[in-house]
Amino acid sequence: MTADLVVFGGRVVTMVDDDTAPRGVAIVGDRVLDYGSRERLERWIGPATRVIDVGDATILPGFVDCHIHPVFGIGLTRGADLTGCRSLHDLREALEVERARLGDDEWLLGWGLQPAAFEGGEVVNDILDEVAGDRPAFLRYFDAHGALASTSALHRAGVRGDETFSDSSRVVVDGTGRLTGALLEAQAIALVEGAIPPLDFAQRAERLYEILLHMAEAGFTSGQVQDLAPDAIPLLEAIEAERDLPIRLRMSPWFEPGTDLADVRRLIDLQGRSGRDWTVRGVKTMIDGTIDNGTAWLHRPDAFGQSTSSLWLRPDEYPVALAALDAAGVPTTTHAIGDAGVAFVARAIAAIPERHATHRVEHIEVLTDDVLEVFRAGGVTASMQPTHCTHFLRSDQTDNWSVRLGPERTALAFRTRDIVDAGVPLALGSDWPVAPSDAPGILADAQVRRRHDDPDAGPVGADQGLTPLEALRGFTTDAYRTIGEDGGTLEVGALADLTVLSVDPLTADPAALGAAEVLLTVVGGRVVVGATRESMPSSAAGAG
Repeated sequence: MTADLVVFGGRVVTMVDDDTAPRGVAIVGDRVLDYGSRERLERWIGPATRVIDVGDATILPGFVDCHIHPVFGIGLTRGADLTGCRSLHDLREALEVERARLGDDEWLLGWGLQPAAFEGGEVVNDILDEVAGDRPAFLRYFDAHGALASTSALHRAGVRGDETFSDSSRVVVDGTGRLTGALLEAQAIALVEGAIPPLDFAQRAERLYEILLHMAEAGFTSGQVQDLAPDAIPLLEAIEAERDLPIRLRMSPWFEPGTDLADVRRLIDLQGRSGRDWTVRGVKTMIDGTIDNGTAWLHRPDAFGQSTSSLWLRPDEYPVALAALDAAGVPTTTHAIGDAGVAFVARAIAAIPERHATHRVEHIEVLTDDVLEVFRAGGVTASMQPTHCTHFLRSDQTDNWSVRLGPERTALAFRTRDIVDAGVPLALGSDWPVAPSDAPGILADAQVRRRHDDPDAGPVGADQGLTPLEALRGFTTDAYRTIGEDGGTLEVGALADLTVLSVDPLTADPAALGAAEVLLTVVGGRVVVGATRESMPSSAAGAG
């Protein structure tokens, strides 16, 4: 037998206990054939073996982004990128540039809008009306849980302000009954979103491929998709009819709060649908919204009297749905951000007798000590996004999130260190498009608790930083462990997913790690990104 692919580097991090100091990996088909020294691996090299030498770079198990929304992200990232807007001036400038490139009948769209752009003022659509005029305009909030629509867009969509929903979504009106343009949570957002001319199917398929390729270039070989958009399966089937996916995907369809409990059967029946590099596995739901929008579920209201209830109008239905999914062996992931929401979900999971599946809590932005103990004792797993903390919070607590919660609850923010110390498996991710898909940056920020590329920024909860190995587990072994599966290692017989970085993430300074280059990604033995140089050792020519 000969290998199909051999990758040599400065070091291989296997994520298993070994002291062999391997320098390379041999792959046959979609599996690891062997790993070890150059001399050891040369025996697997034959005339048809592709050999890639990445020099001193570090070869790692393929990174998993444990929380992404690539299909919904097609629509969530249309128009102007507003992620860098920190003032009304910035916002106006970005919108005017976008407006100038549009045709007469096109909507003015944007995404990544943060409260900081309104400089402490109320988030209202005055600036949209000024820039867009009669042209309809629609901006997505950075957290994907809200949107801002111009007056023209509201009129075109027939939004009145007295709409009711099956969850706690709402159309915001001011004290005089005037529509502010703010739409909070999915059902309210959909009122206007449905009026925007959509991309056609071919455009969506191409855009999805581009998104997944970008994730591969950012260091990921796999993604756990926390939704199943209506046309996700047709889009994936269309791409795979012509080419391979850049990364493999695990799709978890969404159980929408307020949905009839009979829908659990449909979600169970979806399990196992698959293609070459995608599968439907698990179910995602949400117990609350976000702190920045005042839609999280807190034990006590925030500074503006908001974030007081579950996204489910009847929260008692959540444990019923959870138990039915567990009985069918279906793992779940649940979005829970506020302290009350996290507590409710963790206790519901811990209360399931004779569990048949693994159940994970997503985000966990505010966590009290008593609920941390529920995670530990109740076998609840965790998934968090380090860059939500480092990109959107400030050490001086002047950001919108911290102002809403106050110092006491801000001290309970993003407790990654405490979760790991409690022995709770912790997966890491980006929540793209909420935060950038950037594997080295996430690993670095998880350690320093600030943006790795801003040394002047103070850390947010410096005592909650992870060690390099703990952070790496979040992209590898714990990415699988938290969903009840094995993976994230490089050993004989393991799935041949590789991420190669220009630095060693276990020893590099966080600033150097954050700036590291992704030299190679390999998915199931396929080279998707990179190949800095290729070689065929002369001593191995013709080896059997």
